[in-house]
Amino acid sequence: MNEIQQMSATDLVGAIRRREVSAREAVASHLERIDAVNPAVNAVVTVEPEQALAAADAADRRTGSGAELPPLHGLPMTHKDTHAVAGMRSTNGSRVFADLVPAEDDAVVARLREAGVVATGKSNVPEFGAGSHTFNDVFGTTTNPYDPTRSAGGSSGGVAAAVAAGIQPLGEGSDMGGSLRIPASFCNVVGFRPSYGVLPAPSVNNDWAWLGRTGPMAREVSDIALFMSAVAGPSDRVLPPAPLTGADFAGPVVGDLSGVRIAWSPDFGLGIPVETEVLEVLARQLRVFEEAGATVEEAAPDLTGADEVFRTTRALDFASGLGPLVREYRELIKPEVVWNVESGWELTAQQIMDATAARTRLAAAVRAFYSRYDLFLSPGAQVLPFDARLRYPSEINGVRPETYLDWMRSACVLSATGLPVLAMPAGFTASGLPVGFQMAVNHYRDVELLRYAKAFEDRTRCTDRRPETRAGQDVRPVVTAAAG
Repeated sequence: MNEIQQMSATDLVGAIRRREVSAREAVASHLERIDAVNPAVNAVVTVEPEQALAAADAADRRTGSGAELPPLHGLPMTHKDTHAVAGMRSTNGSRVFADLVPAEDDAVVARLREAGVVATGKSNVPEFGAGSHTFNDVFGTTTNPYDPTRSAGGSSGGVAAAVAAGIQPLGEGSDMGGSLRIPASFCNVVGFRPSYGVLPAPSVNNDWAWLGRTGPMAREVSDIALFMSAVAGPSDRVLPPAPLTGADFAGPVVGDLSGVRIAWSPDFGLGIPVETEVLEVLARQLRVFEEAGATVEEAAPDLTGADEVFRTTRALDFASGLGPLVREYRELIKPEVVWNVESGWELTAQQIMDATAARTRLAAAVRAFYSRYDLFLSPGAQVLPFDARLRYPSEINGVRPETYLDWMRSACVLSATGLPVLAMPAGFTASGLPVGFQMAVNHYRDVELLRYAKAFEDRTRCTDRRPETRAGQDVRPVVTAAAG
């Protein structure tokens, strides 16, 4: 990687503002890195170099004009392919939309564009963002920069691999059941699922949808804060407005764990299976929190009912959002999406009422938990990055999943709480595969969460270990047939 490709987003934006680097140089370096490493990982699936360079030239003219510069001025970025970018092919990883070129930006893309980002292309996703392994029939499989035979996770697997491989320092993803956190854990980067409404993530058919979130991914906690400072804020499509805005995230992030009360659980108090190597890496890092002044003990919120809340809410959201497409294009859509939609169609009124009651009990349990603790630590993923030819892991510690969601429970049960959660790089196995923590705080304590994460980052610097992605390496695994 050259000097520009090694920079954090904060440093690169600063260099552009000081005219040490031009926006055109930044974009050209970004495009060069795509050419060099993307054949190995298939992270970026659409590239618009002429459009991007023209936007970079416009950014440089603005720099030279003396006008006020936006917070992400000149920063090159590919966008998650489930997010519409005006004038750019945006497929959702589906044959249904293989040639779609939208006329308008999605909300988060519009805010990033307003903040000065130069849109360069799209990053790969599983079809309609369903599942935590990134593959589809339009572009194939995205693989892991640390081992291109392994999964990069998903659904934000394309952006995770792009950030890890040095293509870009910062990107946006989304997360319903771990779609930011699992790929971040697999690829040794930071992924942040913020509190409800802090970033706009309006649903097409449900302005009150709460389970899915939009969030950033980066190699540095400070870059997560930069993204939030530039993009966070109220939207007329998300009611009521969140009590946090971009101003709350502005300024340097100072790490601090002094006096923080931490609960750690290897299995979420539910007996969720987690691979032994994952737990070994995380257990070794618990001392870092204690050495930084925190207290750590094994405990977990009462997550009874979290699975019910997640699965019922997810099924409703899928049926509401994708039901019409499944009715019309069922034969073109992968079976996991069809299963999710049909699960929503089959829900009874009693099941919906039961899930609502379970969510109410879960909220009470969360309130009780955070009266005793400040931070909940747990595994970022139940498994190590797995064989990219699989649709999902075939077993965890000898336990075979009944559905493709079972291996994602570590993320799903926390999604059900609605809490802000950050995936934090925590180290590597003996074979060099990344492992991450999930770090969860109480609602709208997002800024404190970044401070806790920065303190851990300062003491471990796990993201300094970059992958040795080789130019010219071409690994495009063929995904096996559906496994249940």
